[in-house]
Parts: sequence; C-alpha cells; structure tokens
Amino acid sequence: MARRYIRLLILILVIAVGAGWVAWPTNPGIHLRVGSKEFNRSLDLRLGLDLQGGMQMLLEPDLPAGQTVDAEAMAAARGIVENRVNGLGVAEPIVQAVSGNRILVELPGIEDPEAAVATLKQTGLLEFVDTGTEFLPPGTKILTDYRTPQASTEITPTQKIYHTVLTGGDLKTARVEFEPQTNQPVIAFELNSEGAKIFAEHTAANVDRFLAIVLDGEVISCPRIQSAIPEGRGQITGQFTVAEAKSLVLQLRYGALPIPLRVLDTRAVGPTLGQDSVQRSVRAGVIGLVIVLLFMLIYYRLPGFLADLALLIYALLTLALYKLIPVTLTLPGIAGFLLSVGMAVDANILIFERMREELRQGRTLERAIEAGFQRAWTSIFDSNVSTWITCLILWLFGSSFGASTVKGFAVTLALGVLVSMFTAVTVTRTFVHTVFALAGERLREKRWLLGI
Repeated sequence: MARRYIRLLILILVIAVGAGWVAWPTNPGIHLRVGSKEFNRSLDLRLGLDLQGGMQMLLEPDLPAGQTVDAEAMAAARGIVENRVNGLGVAEPIVQAVSGNRILVELPGIEDPEAAVATLKQTGLLEFVDTGTEFLPPGTKILTDYRTPQASTEITPTQKIYHTVLTGGDLKTARVEFEPQTNQPVIAFELNSEGAKIFAEHTAANVDRFLAIVLDGEVISCPRIQSAIPEGRGQITGQFTVAEAKSLVLQLRYGALPIPLRVLDTRAVGPTLGQDSVQRSVRAGVIGLVIVLLFMLIYYRLPGFLADLALLIYALLTLALYKLIPVTLTLPGIAGFLLSVGMAVDANILIFERMREELRQGRTLERAIEAGFQRAWTSIFDSNVSTWITCLILWLFGSSFGASTVKGFAVTLALGVLVSMFTAVTVTRTFVHTVFALAGERLREKRWLLGI
C-alpha cells in the first residue's frame, strides 16, 4: 500500500511541475519539430474584452429611406457576421442582436480595427461574369444583369451590362494557397455540384474568352478560359497581399450578407480599465486564498497543511488548463474560478470531518482515513454534479442569448469543479496516506496534530 501511494505521489509531483511550467507567466510556449514539420503553440493567457480592451461596434441595415427589413434577414445577417468574426481568430467575441434591427459586435484584442470593420460590413457578392473577348483590368467597376444597382447609381445608355454566369451561392469552399513559382497568394475555390455543372458547360463553350471574377461589382481578376473545367475547381489570382486574400476568403466562405450593413457606432475599449480589474481580481483572489489556507492550517493542522498543498496544485492545474484549452478569461470567469476554489476546500472539509468522527469513535488511524474518504465521496460527488448541471444551464442560456460572459463563468466554474474533485480525492488522499505510511499509528496519539 505504501509503495502504491509513493508511486502516486511521484506522478502527482510530475503533474504539478508540468502544470507549473505551463502556468508560468513568461512561458515561451511549445515549439516542436518532428522531421520537416513544426508545431508551435503559444501558452499566453487569453483575456476577454473587459480585461484586455479591444473594439466595440454597432451595425445596422444600410437601406433606402422607407424600406424595412424582416427579422429573418436580420437573423441571417447576424449569423454571417458571427461566422466572419470567428474567422478573424478573435478570442471570445460577442455578436448579438440588440434594439431590434441592430447588431452589437465586440472584438477583444483586435489588432487592425479598420480591416475588421471592412470585413464585417462587406456584402461579399461574388460573381463569375462573362466578358466575351473583352479583358477588364482588376479594379474596374461594372454592372451585371444579376447585381441590382443602388438607387444612387446612374446608368447611362453607353454603359454595358454584363451577364453573370455564376454567383457565390454556388461556392462550396474557398481557401488561401500559394503559387509554387512566385509564392504569391491565390484563392482556390470549389463549386457545388450544380455550380460545377454550369461552370463546366460555360468553360467548354467559351474557350479563349474571358471570365471575370467580380466581388461587389469590382473586377478582382479577369482570366482567359484556357480549356473546359469539368471538376468545378479553380483559382482567383490578383495583386493582393496575404491579409487581403484571407479577408476575401472570409467574405466568400461565409456567404453574402442578405442586406448591406453600415457601422453606426465604433468604440475603442482601452485596456486601462481591464488592467485595473485584473489587479483588483488578483488581489482579492490572493487575499481569499491566503485566508482559506490559514484556516485549513489552523483548524485541521497536519491534514489542513496537506490540503493546502493540494489546493496549490489545484490552482496550478486549473491555470495550466486555461492556457492549454484555451479558456478566455473575463471578470465573470475569474469569479467562477474563485468560487471553485471554495468548493475545492469544501470537499476537504467533508473528508476531514469524517476522519475526526471516526477517530473519536476509537478507530485506528488507517481505518479512519479510509472511512473519511469513502463516506465523504457521496456528498462530494452529489454536490459537484449539482454544480455541473447548473453550469450546463448557464452555458445553454449564454449560447442562446449571446451572453458570452455568462458562458465564461459557467466554463471556468465547471472546469474548476472537475479539477477540485481530482485534487481533493486523489491528491489529498495520496498525501495523507503517504504521511501515514511514513509515520504509522504514532500519529494517532498526537491528537492536536490531527486537529482533534
């Protein structure tokens, strides 16, 4: 039995050292190279908008006076905007409908606000336009028989209206690739089955003619059809940077907005308030943790000291998981973590109280330890399951109503409770059994040391 718990003790120490390395503030991250492949992973702690600052914008339909928009179109627009925001790689974004026909977007830690605004409000209408034998240079504004001109656009008799062969609605997927010879970014696309059929028929009947690729009425590229393309796959080439290519892929991949949007209000959220909130939260957390550690040490003595060690390991493991998953920390998320600390201590209190009862009834120290953990387990499990059910309800509520702060609280609390079960039941138990294996029944005589 002693060897078993010593092996567990070594494993726990290894886990604690690994968690401490991941949780270390200046951790350089994970950098691995296996053959010709490299794996790089940053281990920075992600912070939400309320902690690190960012940008908040309010979008609304950009329609002529008197024209209304229905709820279904707004819901579709909100979904597409959310997909585009997720494609930007922003941590813990908020996209929710507010005040009827408006969409609130919060982007924490955004590096290029102007590019983000341009990506979100673009309608993203992609067209494959037949220009016949006429080459149109990139940047040319044209009219097509599919794209309805805005009311402010004046059409002169000399303006030519081109025929649209396909639209972005037939697009299946799009991604950024690089030309092997020039290393220039290109956009590789694939059409769905219906679009591939139309594309194959058109390219077969129009070899050596031009097929312009147009986004929102502006020519991106105008390649010549070299031969029939039956697979429905092709490339969009042009003079754009990698960032522009990625932005274009986002617009194409996540579809065209059913209505044009304009930015009603843009607000930069500075990190000053967030830094102050972090400092206050850390200060409150440290004070609370020290008080809990002192209480356990004074009231339960040796078992309390072992529980304090397990609680420190709990904090390291939880912080390491936040970085590895990763979890975006907000102020409600920090509150969930601090609440889970209290629950971790609660499990130890249940165990130690059962141990004290067994010792008062004359049980041996070994039997008292086993009975304490076994009889407290049911209460610990039931209380933690109840907490998980509550976290699930909060997470579903946050997902349904766009309340990401509620989701953040639910995630950190649920994760903290899971780790607390491991530390309270496995880590503390291993520490107690290891000390008993080293000291034996002599500990039972020192009742003050056991908190009796």
